[in-house]
Amino acid sequence: MKKRYNRKSMRLKGYDYRSPGFYFITICTKNRRQFFGHIKDEKMHLSKIGLLADKFFREIPDHFPNAQLGEYVVMPDHVHGIVELLDIACRAVACNGPTAISHSSISPKSGSLSALIRSYKSAVTKDSRPFEPQFEWQERFHDRIVRISDPGHKYRIAQYIINNPKNWRK
Repeated sequence: MKKRYNRKSMRLKGYDYRSPGFYFITICTKNRRQFFGHIKDEKMHLSKIGLLADKFFREIPDHFPNAQLGEYVVMPDHVHGIVELLDIACRAVACNGPTAISHSSISPKSGSLSALIRSYKSAVTKDSRPFEPQFEWQERFHDRIVRISDPGHKYRIAQYIINNPKNWRK
């Protein structure tokens, strides 16, 4: 008997997360453990893992040519950021090579927001293992598609991200 994955998706049904646009993402540590540092005087002070989380987030466009970063912040137990996915022509040919049928239905599609987040989480986890073997991410991530029809939407999200350390205790 085949195992089936019955987890309900948190993604918007029918939406292609490879589509060009802005995405507000939140990625949390497992059980919201504060691995990334602490807030002091309304400023984030990064731990060794926090420095990795920051470095690898900044490097996302180096590994995903269809991605650009907006505002982001590494908090004690989560990362907030705005990621823009660009329209690139490779999706139709080079990005969708043959894949095993059993994995194609459960794996993130190449160039998608999920593939980007999976890669980011994997890099932080791998590099943190030697000095913090207990580090873990919460499964999945939260996203919000930024409405470009509302010019203030992206601005309000950016302000929320920028002010997150100041509002940590509220």
